[in-house]
Amino acid sequence: MLAPEEARQLLDAIDVSTPVGLRDRALIGLMVYSFARIGAALTMKVEDAYVQNRRLWVRLREKGGKRHEMPCHHTLEAWLSAYIEGCGLSGDPRGPLFRTVARGTGQLSERVMVQADAHAMIRRRAAAASIATRIGNHTFRATGITAYLKNGGTLEKAATMANHASTGTTQLYDRRSDEVSLDEVERVLI
Repeated sequence: MLAPEEARQLLDAIDVSTPVGLRDRALIGLMVYSFARIGAALTMKVEDAYVQNRRLWVRLREKGGKRHEMPCHHTLEAWLSAYIEGCGLSGDPRGPLFRTVARGTGQLSERVMVQADAHAMIRRRAAAASIATRIGNHTFRATGITAYLKNGGTLEKAATMANHASTGTTQLYDRRSDEVSLDEVERVLI
């Protein structure tokens, strides 16, 4: 899990003047703000980011074929909109939302990004942002859930947002107790 400051550092280090930067910020933002699994994020089509009641929503296809829809956090809404508009994806509603880069062009291809590509991208982005914490695709789910709970969210609502069948699963991503342990360790003053 990343501390909120580390997550912000990682996201702020992404150069969004390129299609790849817009894509990477949108993908990481989706995982942080919607608690999306990487597999669900990567199977999204462009049309799975849609407007409902003047708000951007995302449609995720989760484990077992479950369909999960939820509104976007305002920051995620801005990032997804900037990505879709900036890369001209709205003209291909049935195409993959998160795409690979065409070799040597710096432009997005029509091919869907796979989990190994996403993992490699995340590791590169973390290294470029000088993030020492070892992270992977699931890191952002835990980061988002923990930040939500620390800011007064309920475990039951977090489970709904994460599309977990039980709050017990959601508790596996809750890292609030890690800070308590660190605070206690720091009480050893010699």
